Amino acid sequence: MKKTKDEIILRGLRENNLKNIDLNIPKEKINVFTGLSGSGKSSVVFDTLATESRRQMTMNYPLYVRNQMPRYERPHADLMQHLSPVVVVEQKPVGGNSRSTVGTYMDIHPLIRLLFSRIGSPSIGSATDFSSQSSFGKCPECNGYGEVIAPDKDKLIDFDKSLREYAVRFKPLSPSGWQGNWMMTGGLFDPDKPIKDYPKEQYDLLVYGPPEGERVFAPFHTKDGPHDHEWDGLLPRFTRLYINRDVSKLKQTSQEDVLAMSTHTLCPTCHGSGLNPKVLKCKINGFNIAEYDQLELTELLTELTKITDPIGKSIAQQAIPNVQQLVDLGLGYLSLSRKMGTLSGGEAQRVKIARHLGSSLNNITYIFDEPSAGLHPEEISMLLQMLESLKENHNTVVVIEHNLAVIKVADEIIEMGPGAGVQGGEVIYQGELSGLKNSSSITDLTHKPAVNKNPRAAESYFSMKNVTNNNLKNVRVEIPKNVLVSVCGVSGSGKSSLMFEAFSEKYPETIAVGQGSIGTSSRSTLATYMGIMDDIRKIFAKATGQPAGLFSFNSLGACPVCDGKGVTTPDVAFADPVTVTCEACDGTRYSDEALSYKYEGKNIVEILELTIEETNNYFDMPKIVRKVNTLKDVGLEYLTLGQTTSSLSGGEVQRLKLASYLKKEGQIYLLDEPSLGLHTKDNDKLLDVFENLVDKGNSVIIVEHNLDFIAASDWVIEMGPEGGRKGGNVLFEGTPEDMLHADTVTAKWLKRETGA
Repeated sequence: MKKTKDEIILRGLRENNLKNIDLNIPKEKINVFTGLSGSGKSSVVFDTLATESRRQMTMNYPLYVRNQMPRYERPHADLMQHLSPVVVVEQKPVGGNSRSTVGTYMDIHPLIRLLFSRIGSPSIGSATDFSSQSSFGKCPECNGYGEVIAPDKDKLIDFDKSLREYAVRFKPLSPSGWQGNWMMTGGLFDPDKPIKDYPKEQYDLLVYGPPEGERVFAPFHTKDGPHDHEWDGLLPRFTRLYINRDVSKLKQTSQEDVLAMSTHTLCPTCHGSGLNPKVLKCKINGFNIAEYDQLELTELLTELTKITDPIGKSIAQQAIPNVQQLVDLGLGYLSLSRKMGTLSGGEAQRVKIARHLGSSLNNITYIFDEPSAGLHPEEISMLLQMLESLKENHNTVVVIEHNLAVIKVADEIIEMGPGAGVQGGEVIYQGELSGLKNSSSITDLTHKPAVNKNPRAAESYFSMKNVTNNNLKNVRVEIPKNVLVSVCGVSGSGKSSLMFEAFSEKYPETIAVGQGSIGTSSRSTLATYMGIMDDIRKIFAKATGQPAGLFSFNSLGACPVCDGKGVTTPDVAFADPVTVTCEACDGTRYSDEALSYKYEGKNIVEILELTIEETNNYFDMPKIVRKVNTLKDVGLEYLTLGQTTSSLSGGEVQRLKLASYLKKEGQIYLLDEPSLGLHTKDNDKLLDVFENLVDKGNSVIIVEHNLDFIAASDWVIEMGPEGGRKGGNVLFEGTPEDMLHADTVTAKWLKRETGA
């Protein structure tokens, strides 16, 4: 009897830009989706395959359980068969608040706390008592944060100004917010007198609050009349509202805003651990829990294997596989206490991967979104071994990837295209590697990085001396000005510490473009994100004599039926959610009145349907032209003004973010892995942008692993030799040609890839 081929069957896929395509994805193979950024890869893999698998998985639960679970709408497709449960490792930055560490993210830390509560000596109590977030376990001095953060009155207040002149520099406490307005109208303070001219009693009341034991109230005026509100002083109020709480949960204020007004020092009581001194007295083999947390993971493995107590051994053996997974992925130099927010892109990517690989289940579909992101070529081999081991354990591996080394290990390659956006959404090729060489006009498997033979000569330098941030070993480096500089090295070698910490601190005028997300939403469009929607609305308002708000689907112009969403979500009780195009506005989001007004023969919806390429035919306002041109520069000319940011691919988001920074006029641009999410063909466009910036007299510094960018630079700096404690040194400074003769790990790969 003939064995049927086991594969995932997908028919009539129409999500986003997909053109009614059919696909068979073989199981227990490594399947790589490639193609230009925005060609439809994510629409197949995430919006169809992963979504449908998750939807069908939830259908196995009783209805009352399903109501508590995420609800998934059925993707737009005719047929989706033979799916298996999915594990998704996305490209999005690792979330987590200011307390999130490698230990908590990997679920290792709860086991370590349990270990100390069972076999630590002297015995303390329950596992929760070993947490800096428990009432007993947290340090009484720093409230469990490990740092003593205090407001700095000289940063917070400009004493030469009055309250009305924004003497309080912190926005939520300035006149633009209700608290600042209350200070001016409550009658306690003269809003027009410079703070330095206040009598001592009024100055102390403003800055420190009333004397101990006293309370002071001032009327706060609302639409219902005045209400008495207690005044506690600027510094106590700042401490209470913005320091003694998790700032990451606040919408209007970021942690950076708060820290900019504060001084922060290591807590003298707990020495940065955030733990009560009583907890720190409890030890296992001479180490307390804070010392356990600070061990490098390779050292932690040794300590865990030393435990002989039967109960302790059984707990340790549950923690060992997760620690081993991190070590196997080359992260043995990290510690459990390392804050997730401080990891480099490559480190965070591998921690994320490790978190999902602890399972011994098989017949699972593992989906990876550009797993090579943030990895040095030297580290790709570990990734490839991991993908192979997943396949050998009878799992299906689906990878979205542009890296040629990953594409070359695929059993099945699916290339999407031929272009991006509306020009994409088709399957250009499916099959083995050998066939791709002959049929693809997009992915060139013989591509070699082109070494810059004529680098620009530097005339002056940014000088960095005695830099010791994180793992940096008293680094001294001269970074050439007005040229294209690449800073490279393995993950954790000190690139970000040198550039995004030390360099940005010394040169605060730097326009730094990190890897953070842009806050995508279905209400945010390309035009709003780039800051030109207000101008377009004003142009419509001027031409028609109507209020500008009429041309916003978030304001007066919203369709009254769908409130400007363009879709309605009827209540279908416990069934799968359904999104229906709004019948009243036909998905345009605008009211009939808004659509009745035109500018240059087009209504607001028709204007928003213009591609970036077409926009300058309708608008000649210099501000709009300049911002639209930055989108063209980064290769996004095919997108429309009204495209929602939530519908963009990872590579498109990366370039949109870059365009938003390029519209700022600056002299120093510092970019963290600008090649993320980009196909090799897209890289050339980005390189042109950097070359143009340098030609205009700017300095462009990129922290990169991509050899195309390193080879095209005028100057290269390599950090290393390894990550963590074994990194933090400058290994190489010179031109790409010089690097071909160097003995470093990046030089080895540059020689290999260029054939030099």
